[in-house]
Amino acid sequence: MKITAVDTFVLTNRHALVKVSTDEGVVGWGEHTLENWVRTVTAAVQRMTEHLIGADPLQITRLWQTLARGGYYRGGPVISSAVAGIDQVGFQEL
Repeated sequence: MKITAVDTFVLTNRHALVKVSTDEGVVGWGEHTLENWVRTVTAAVQRMTEHLIGADPLQITRLWQTLARGGYYRGGPVISSAVAGIDQVGFQEL
């Protein structure tokens, strides 16, 4: 199974969702939010998409390590919220 798409949806200034789709038709949803900074976190999720497309969604720890610790600048509330939203998707339950 491979990730084929990552879509974001800004609902309000406090709520946004991320949808991760796979080539096998499995879809997962997560919420990425940071009050009054939703669009910034959404941009971070969209930026992380290049690391997700083509990846195996069942490699949870590997993806988390890449997204959270793979860059020069680590952590912070924006990156942490973006990674948390992607991490919530829930493919580990398959």
